[in-house]
Amino acid sequence: MRYVQLRAFHYVAICGGFSRAAEALFLTQPAISDQVRKLEDEYDVLLFNRAKKQVTLTQQGQSLLEITHRMFDTEQQALDLLSESKALRSGTLRIVVDSAHHLLHVLGRFRERYPGIKITVRAGNTETVISSLFAYDADLGVLGEIPESREFEILRLNSTPIIAFVAGSYPLAGRRSVTMEELAAHPLIMRERGSKTRHKLEAMAQSQGVVLKPTIEAEGREAVREIVASGAGVGFVSSAEFGHHGRLAPLRIEAPEMMMDEALICLRERSGGKLVRAFWSIAEQFRMGD
Repeated sequence: MRYVQLRAFHYVAICGGFSRAAEALFLTQPAISDQVRKLEDEYDVLLFNRAKKQVTLTQQGQSLLEITHRMFDTEQQALDLLSESKALRSGTLRIVVDSAHHLLHVLGRFRERYPGIKITVRAGNTETVISSLFAYDADLGVLGEIPESREFEILRLNSTPIIAFVAGSYPLAGRRSVTMEELAAHPLIMRERGSKTRHKLEAMAQSQGVVLKPTIEAEGREAVREIVASGAGVGFVSSAEFGHHGRLAPLRIEAPEMMMDEALICLRERSGGKLVRAFWSIAEQFRMGD
């Protein structure tokens, strides 16, 4: 087994094809194909299904990809260690969040301290955050539910209750609170399945003998906000994420408080990366300041 063979396999797997892997590695497609074929032949395994010009991983290929993810990530950490000063002057930090609101101050401070670092922030629900971290598609995540897995390092950011909200012109806008029974009688604008906010809300309603059915199901918090702002119905969000919006009116839900615990997380095995540690340190400072 040679390093170049594993590298060729890894890039075909993460890029989704031999041509894209060749472009990423600045090699020819035949060279990439040859390295993967030699790896398969030497160990008498099939790593990719090649059918109708589509390349997909076999079960053995998927298992090997999990190993090469760790292998090449460890290699990157070694490079970061050997060039520590350079690591904090350039590079990319990838963050996937269920809401960027919880990191605004941290992002600003990080940019001031490390202006050469490129930051990408991608939105997603809790399932997206977890899967992105395990797939090495993100370095850090922010989510509204504390994961139980010991594979994560966790920094709690805040804990706030779920509230309802409506457009300023909506009939409920003059109210301070609303019951679950009343909510069930209105058009409900809810996040996609997989959203912890939605899961907690539905579970609480069920415990009170109420069924909440979404009239509109929208992917992402901002989509829900805009639909609600148009007057289409009632939306839900944690109070910390509601912010200050002249177009919208918050409503307390008359039920035991449903708390959303926002946390910054990363895979424990990747917590030693220079960029991750630098961002984490700044987030801890804000947390202590709270």
